[in-house]
Amino acid sequence: MFHLFENRIQRAFASFLQIRYGADLPVLLEQPRQSDFGELALPVAFQLAKQLKKPPKAIAAGIVEGIGAVEGVAALEIAGNGYINIRLDRGLYGRTVLEQSSQPAAPKPGKVIVEHTNINPNKAAHIGHLRNAVLGDTFVRLLRAAGHTVEVQNYIDNTGVQVADVVVGFHHLEKKSPAEVEHLAGSARFDFLCWDLYARVSSYYQEHPEAAAWRLEALHAIEQGHGDAAEIGHIVADAIVECHLATMRRLEITYDVLPRESEILHLRFWATAFEQLKQRNAIYLESEGKNAGCWVMPGAAFSQEADEEDSKVIVRSNGTVTYVGKDIAYQLWKFGLLGKDFYYHALKTYEDGHTVWVSTVEPSEGAPSFGRATEVYNVIDSRQSYLQDVVVAGLRQLGYTAQADQSVHFAYEMVALSPRTCAELGVELSDEDSKRPYVEVSGRKGLGVKADDLIDKLIETAAKEVDARHPEAPIDERRQVAGQIATGALRYFLLKYTRNTVIAFDFQEALSFEGDTGPYVQYAAVRARNILRKLKERGGELPDFESVLTREAMERQLASEDFWQLLVAASKYGSSIERAVASGEPAHVARYAFQLAQAFNNFYHAYPVLAEENPEKRALLLWMTQYFCAQLEETLRVLGIRAPRYM
Repeated sequence: MFHLFENRIQRAFASFLQIRYGADLPVLLEQPRQSDFGELALPVAFQLAKQLKKPPKAIAAGIVEGIGAVEGVAALEIAGNGYINIRLDRGLYGRTVLEQSSQPAAPKPGKVIVEHTNINPNKAAHIGHLRNAVLGDTFVRLLRAAGHTVEVQNYIDNTGVQVADVVVGFHHLEKKSPAEVEHLAGSARFDFLCWDLYARVSSYYQEHPEAAAWRLEALHAIEQGHGDAAEIGHIVADAIVECHLATMRRLEITYDVLPRESEILHLRFWATAFEQLKQRNAIYLESEGKNAGCWVMPGAAFSQEADEEDSKVIVRSNGTVTYVGKDIAYQLWKFGLLGKDFYYHALKTYEDGHTVWVSTVEPSEGAPSFGRATEVYNVIDSRQSYLQDVVVAGLRQLGYTAQADQSVHFAYEMVALSPRTCAELGVELSDEDSKRPYVEVSGRKGLGVKADDLIDKLIETAAKEVDARHPEAPIDERRQVAGQIATGALRYFLLKYTRNTVIAFDFQEALSFEGDTGPYVQYAAVRARNILRKLKERGGELPDFESVLTREAMERQLASEDFWQLLVAASKYGSSIERAVASGEPAHVARYAFQLAQAFNNFYHAYPVLAEENPEKRALLLWMTQYFCAQLEETLRVLGIRAPRYM
């Protein structure tokens, strides 16, 4: 609601400035340094000072005098050397929030594709993968809350070297047949078994360098789709994908479609993109030097500082395409520029009826349409920035400038573990690692924490607290609550930091019921719900807010600065969403959730709602409690966090 008033005020001032000064300026609104200065501040006089050759304060005075009444604004005041402070009409604002608080955002045109998670299907997911998935899933939720149509993709690299390494482990080290591997794949935690095998193979390569030839053989077999190695690779990748989907479902993460690299190859996506790149002279065949015989993209295409030595290999001299080449083809398909499409079949339908589709080479019926986006976000860690630049350069070289401009690398830094958390999870550290502020994870080295182990440990820890506080509750209910607290703690911890921050995950910090944590925000929502529950248990009912809280009543009650500031804080949900989408920073909404929880907890301690005797004030307190509860739960929902029954 606050955002709607901001937009209304921006339009009024923009129209006035155009008529009075002929100025097409972006009307920027700021938050005053202190709440008693008003709700908004307008610095437009400073923007006009150079053009009008007048002091900002004089310009501000002219604007305030000339603009007249603005709907929703109670007063305009000149502050400092030319700021215009804006005070909202409290009665109108309160009444508008009461009447329109549940209006959804207006639908936006076009379709946004968000690709995230993208874990190699060769072993269990670890905590580093969770940051990608949680960031991507939350950004999807934010976009949808802002009115965008969003398609969620999870690209499956089922023909890469990581899968080939696990194939080497089963085929050469374990001497397993495809039938034996398929039997293992049906057992519990097959992804854990592959985790250990992958680390073992990596170690074996170091001790036996000649074994690297096994990897090349397996990789070639997988790409060609023939032989035992290819069959084992298919079994491993499909089984691990199922494991990853189950892990992510524990964190409320789902997808719409899983495009697989095998179909990129077999349906000749890359071959089509390759011909386009050659025809447009976007790549050339190198005839000399270290890249002789390779198809390369000139460095100048993706970096102003690059020279000939920085050219990027797209196709190796042996004819195999690099990752970035396949990614160019995939990005072209996302925008509907390739002239080709996948076939699909339904992979899984969740209990809520949502179906996840996966690409296939076989035609099928009933699949929805995928791709053809107007904007694409690729959630990939910051270490892949160079390759993402090459992908965008490929689109530009092909003449797809508009699509290149709408290709966004949604980058983030790594997530590590605190030494204390490593100790709690039984991860052995060297003396040197134990003294560091954080410990990096490495699947290849087998150093790290499997995502499911982390979630299990968080649930176990949360369950102890829930059991101690609610021993009388049914065991299944307590387990459900513990799960919601644990996953909420994990998601919030991964979201509260900006994307360019390296995170050191810490159990004790994440699960704390105090401070900037998920459980703290959940606790505020539970408290708000409990007030309403107690009212009902005592035989009371919510008053008819529409008739009791008239505009005049709102004005009387919101004259209290406490009530007014609480309402303003609670009504900034839309602003936090818009800000998060515009900046690509889900952390803005996590911060808003914490501030909202703080505001409600102050309200909770200061005002005994059910004991209030004044009918009008009691109605306001109950309405604000209900509004806080709805805002807290909606904010948690967009963060992918549930509000438990109790804490």
